[in-house]
Amino acid sequence: MAAQVQPMIVPTDAELLQAQADLWHHSLGYLTSLALKCAVELGIPTTIHRFGGAITLPNLATELSLPPSKLPFLGRLMRLLATSGAFSADNSTETVIYRLNPLSCLLVDGVVVDGNAHQKAIVLAANSRHYIEAALSLSDWFRKDMPVRSKSPFEQLHGAALFEESMARLDPESHEIFNEALAAHDNLGISVVLQQCPDLFKGLESLTDCCGGDGTTAKAIVKAFPHLKCTVLDLPRAINAISADSPSVSYISGDMFKFIPPAQAILLKLVLHFWNDEDCVKILTQCRKALPPRAAGGKVIIIDILIGSSSRTMLETELLVDMLMLAVTNGQQRDENEWRTIFAKAGFSDYRIVKKLGPRRDTDISKEPRNQLVTLKL
Repeated sequence: MAAQVQPMIVPTDAELLQAQADLWHHSLGYLTSLALKCAVELGIPTTIHRFGGAITLPNLATELSLPPSKLPFLGRLMRLLATSGAFSADNSTETVIYRLNPLSCLLVDGVVVDGNAHQKAIVLAANSRHYIEAALSLSDWFRKDMPVRSKSPFEQLHGAALFEESMARLDPESHEIFNEALAAHDNLGISVVLQQCPDLFKGLESLTDCCGGDGTTAKAIVKAFPHLKCTVLDLPRAINAISADSPSVSYISGDMFKFIPPAQAILLKLVLHFWNDEDCVKILTQCRKALPPRAAGGKVIIIDILIGSSSRTMLETELLVDMLMLAVTNGQQRDENEWRTIFAKAGFSDYRIVKKLGPRRDTDISKEPRNQLVTLKL
C-alpha cells in the first residue's frame, strides 16, 4: 500500500524569498571555486604580492598583460572573490584597492608559508576536470548495487585511482598536480602543531612518520627536537625520489599495512581519512605491533579532521572534505564516535583530544595497557 502523501507546510512569502536566494547560492557555489581557480591560473595572488601587496584594478590588468577590453570582466571576477573572502578589497577610495589576505597569501608563487611552498595545487586539483566529473557522476554511482569495498566514483568513472600509476598513465600532468596538492595539504600546519602541542613530542627518542613523503614533516620535528630520530615510511615510488639531507631522518620504503618500523611513537598525519574503517583498523594494528609498552612512552599520534566543529562554516568545510573523500577515494572524514569505534577495534581502549587547530583536531587515545593514541584535529 502506497504511503499517504502528507500536505506540505506552505512557507511564508519572506521564507520563500529567502529559500530562493539560498537555492541560488547552493546551486551556483561552484562558480566561486572556479573563479578562484581562474585567479590562480592568471597569477593574480603572485601579481599582487610582487606589486607590493596592494593593487588597483587597472594596474592588475596591466601587470597581468590582459587586453584592455577585459578590464570590466576582471572587476567582476575580483568583486566576487573579495566578497567570498579570497582577497581583501578597500572601497574607501574612488578606485578599489585589492590586497592579499591570509587565504590568498597561501597562493603566492615562491613564498614559503609555514615552512612550505604555496598551496595553489590544492585549488587546481580540487577544480580539475577529473574531480568535477567524479562529483557529477555521484547519482549514477549511488544507483549501482556494489560491494562496500567498491571503487570510488573517481575510479569507477576514470578507470584510474588517485596517486597510483594508473593515474599517471591516464593523465601525467594531472597526476603531478594531484601529488603536489597532496604534499601541500599534508605538510602545511606542522609548525602550528609543534608550537601549540610541544608536549606530544617531548621525551620521545624515536618516531616513525607513516606516509611521510619527502620528509618535510619529519625534518620540522627534528629541527624542533634535535635529539629525536625520525624514520619516514612510504611506498617505494615516493622514497626512491628522495635524496636524504638530514642525519636525523632516515627513509624506508615499505607498506604500512604489512610492517611499520618500530619506534617510541608512530605519526599518522592526514593519512587515515584516505582509507575505509577496515583498512584503518589494519593500519592501527600494525602501529600497535611497532610500539613499546605505554610505560616506555609508546603512543600513536594521529593528525586528522574530526567532524563536529561548533562553527557552522568550519563544520561545512569538514563535511565538504568528507564529500571529496566520497567522490575521489575510498576514505572518509569521521566524527568522534566513528574514530572511537576504529580505535576500539584496533585494540585501543581510550583516547584524548589534545588540541583543536582550525578545521582539524587533536585527540589523545590511551586506556589500552600497552600504548597510547593521540589524534590531532587541525
